[in-house]
Amino acid sequence: MPNLLGNLANNWIVNADLAKQLLEQEATLLDARAPILKLFCRLPPAIPVTWQEFSRSEFPHKGKILENNKVLTQKLQAIGICQDKPVIVVADSVKGWGEDGRIVWMLRTLGQEKAVFVDGGYRALIKAGINRVKSANNPPKTGDFVISRLSNWEIQRDELKAILGNENLVIIDAREPREYAGKTPYGEQRGGHIPGAVHLYYKQLMDKQGKLLSRGEIVAILQQKGVSQSTQIVSYCSGGIRSAWLTCVLTNVGFCAKNYAGSMWEWSASPADSYPLSISFSGAG
Repeated sequence: MPNLLGNLANNWIVNADLAKQLLEQEATLLDARAPILKLFCRLPPAIPVTWQEFSRSEFPHKGKILENNKVLTQKLQAIGICQDKPVIVVADSVKGWGEDGRIVWMLRTLGQEKAVFVDGGYRALIKAGINRVKSANNPPKTGDFVISRLSNWEIQRDELKAILGNENLVIIDAREPREYAGKTPYGEQRGGHIPGAVHLYYKQLMDKQGKLLSRGEIVAILQQKGVSQSTQIVSYCSGGIRSAWLTCVLTNVGFCAKNYAGSMWEWSASPADSYPLSISFSGAG
């Protein structure tokens, strides 16, 4: 697939037409929509996945990728992930939580360099001519992917704590405004936001149809938040899902971005004197 694969390593997001072409050349398709949606509107030859399958199960670390490389490798091979074959992830970009971005961020962090998600999600792929089916898809062929973890797009709790207040760091809270202001609708043990974080609800970077804004519009929004191309960005949310999507978008546009996967579930469960939270409206928007 040389004509289509040349820029996949640098592009984390593709339009639906390119996704369709890649699928015609046997790229792997993962459907990260809510399980109930996948029961009735399947995409051939999509493999249903959830981010939880590849994440720790115990609270407050549920947002973090599984630590056991052997187990993770087996799970990813079982859904057909290969070392050199593109992986296309689709979700419901309007009603979802950025699950497609979470899966792509995870795969990139684990060393799969050709993982991308579809701009506009499921609806865009259907509009591009991918037919829906009601029957179950055939089980995927076992893949050959072997994990090689990268730290390029991930940051841990204590790494973030150590750089709080750095001049060249911008922390982005990708949650809803009410969460930034202190509400805890999704299980955080304490309310508020990480000190110094600016607010940018991740869906502000897409239109009502779930399509990404233009690169120029995204850059302008980031500039309003004090972000430049040389800024180090760390994004977080409740459990590293919405912020993983944001990390994909920011990286795709050319920013230096990392996802704090532990996010508020982990930070808010940690001792308040060492891992403080702010409740204010500075940086909200």
